[in-house]
Formats: sequence, structure tokens, C-alpha cells
Amino acid sequence: MHTVHVAWSDALTGYDFGPGHPLNPVRVDLTIRLARELGVLGGDGVHVEAPDLADDATLRTVHTAGYLDAVKAASADPDTVDLVHGLGTTDDPCFAGMHEASALVAGGTIAAARAVWSGAALHGVNVAGGLHHAMPASASGFCVYNDPALGIRALLDAGAERVAYVDVDVHHGDGVQTVFYDDPRVLTISLHETPRTLFPGTGYPSETGGPGAEGSAVNVALPPGTSDAGWLRAFHAVVPPLLRAWRPQILVSQHGCDSHLEDPLAHLALTVDGQRESYRLLHDLAHELCDGRWVATGGGGYALIEVVPRAWTHLLAIAAERPLPPETETPSGWRAHIEARYHQTAPLRMTDGARPTHSDWSTGYDPADPLDQAIHATRTAVFPAHALDPTY
Repeated sequence: MHTVHVAWSDALTGYDFGPGHPLNPVRVDLTIRLARELGVLGGDGVHVEAPDLADDATLRTVHTAGYLDAVKAASADPDTVDLVHGLGTTDDPCFAGMHEASALVAGGTIAAARAVWSGAALHGVNVAGGLHHAMPASASGFCVYNDPALGIRALLDAGAERVAYVDVDVHHGDGVQTVFYDDPRVLTISLHETPRTLFPGTGYPSETGGPGAEGSAVNVALPPGTSDAGWLRAFHAVVPPLLRAWRPQILVSQHGCDSHLEDPLAHLALTVDGQRESYRLLHDLAHELCDGRWVATGGGGYALIEVVPRAWTHLLAIAAERPLPPETETPSGWRAHIEARYHQTAPLRMTDGARPTHSDWSTGYDPADPLDQAIHATRTAVFPAHALDPTY
């Protein structure tokens, strides 16, 4: 058994909406470069495998046939504007080869999920994945095919009966929630900035699952400005108790790092250190509850040089069971590449210098605190469905 299956080939950088678009593939290229130079991808038990494109039959397990046809047509004619299917918009402009590039990302996450479920690997990671906004019949929010949903569907089709999905992107994981909203086999948990101030405008605590799946959708809508301490307080107050009650067979997680204080598209204030702690916590929960079975994807993240490569290299290192000390220096060769190629100064260390701590929910609830209000709203909405006390 491999410790971790890493889905990667340079072809994954082909998921590229073009110059000036926030979702620049340089972020995944720099992540893999950094992970390689730090020795993360060369360790024992690390299996790096180039993915295949997800075929049409697999894509249709989540997406409609009509949508696939629309994406293929837009791939052949990048000037296409198809608003019915969300294509040709500012967020999701069409580009040549879009179908193939999107299917390759999906193939990476599906392969990682299958490797973990089959026992070929303990963990699986696709940093190019995490395209959680795509809907069954439309593109949305920089996402064409919803690879986390496709990975979960592959697990269900392989026999999984209880899958937990935890999304820590700053934006609500709306596409994954939509796909499984009525499916009692899938628990979706999303911690995100409140939809009152951020795209996609969904993810309120009142969204708790459809008929027969009540309590299977969980949303923690955090106030703008939430930092490491507040975010970790919310995580600990919601995620571990629900996962322990749910008893998943496998954990799937999305690790958008656009919750960082330097991210230009959102308003939370986490550090790389806080994000690293979230990865560690999810890794440990997978080992506690799922015999280690854990599939992790990337997601959003728009501080392309300053944040994303460090955050996701920490994710890869944790998945490889070789976590990097936060004070680790970034390699001189990686920094020189960034200076030469992008004329920017790269971060010197793998830390922002923070030491994430939090106060536990059991210490008391402040009804005047917007963060505690958000946590309380989520616990009140879903905990009773899991036979949990929302107060303590």
C-alpha cells in the first residue's frame, strides 16, 4: 500500500482560463515545484501518477449529457457564449480544449478516490482539483466539472455507504452540496465566509439537506475578518462531533486556501499556519474514524505565489505522513525560479509566524459575538438530527 497517491502531470496546468483570470495554473505548478524541492514527493510511499481523462460515462454520473455536449462545443469554439450552461462568462470563459482539461482534473480526483477505496493507497491528493462550484448542468465560479462530487460518486458506486465531505474553502461548496443534498449517504460540511458578503450567496445554516437526508448538509457561515483562532473555534465546535456521530467510512476534503488574510477575493484572515492546522486536524480525524482513508483536493486560492504553494505543500507533506516544520526554509532554487520567471520575491519560510490557538466551545458561548452566533446557528440547525446537544 502506498502512503499517498498524488494525482499529477504537467498537463493539469492546461486548466487555464487565460491571462488575467484569477484561477491561474501557476499556483499548482509552483506547489509541485516546491513540494519536489523539499523532498515531499520523493519520499517512501509517495506514488505520483499522471491521471487519465474522466470518460463521458463517468462525467455523466454527476453532469447532464446536455451539459457535456455544451462544454465540448465550447472547447471547439472558445468564442461561445452559452449562458444557459454558464459558459462564456467572466468567471468561466471558454478556452480551446476546455473539455479535455476539465476531464483531466476530474480524472485525477477520481483516481485518487479509487486508489484509497481499493486499498492501493492510504491517502489521495489532487491539488489541481477542488472545483466545487460546478453544477450538474452548468459551470460556475471558475469550475467546469465538479471533481469532488465525481470522486464521491465513484466511491458510492464502488460500495461506500457513508462518505463525509469537509470543505474549508472560503467560498461555500455549493456544487457538491447540490449534487448530494437528497442523498443520506453523504454528509457535506462547509466552513466559509458568510454568503451575505461573498459568492456564491448560499451556505446558510438553514440549508440542512433534503427530504430523507435531513442533517446531511452542514454550513458554517463565518463573519468577515475571522482569523485563525475564530476559524479553529468554529471547526472544533462543529466538525469533530459531527464526524464522530456520522462514522464515515472515508473522508473527502476540499482545501481552498483563499481563506488567507492576503487573498484578494475574500475577507477571512487565516494564516498559512492556521490552514496547516486544519489539514492536520482532518488527517487525524481520517485516522481516528476512517482507518486513515482520506482524499484531499485543492480548491480556491488567489495569492498565487505568497500563499498557495506553501499551503498545499503542507497538505501534501501531511498526506505523505512527513509533515514539514512550519519554520522550514523554502528552497533557494524555488525562490530563484520565482524571481527569474515572475520578478517577485518568494516567501522565505513555510510559516507566517503564527501559532494557531483557539478557545473551545465548551468554555462558553457569547451571544453577542458574531462568530459564536454563526457557530450556534449551525449547531442548532443540524446537531439534533445527529442526536447531539447543540448547546455543549
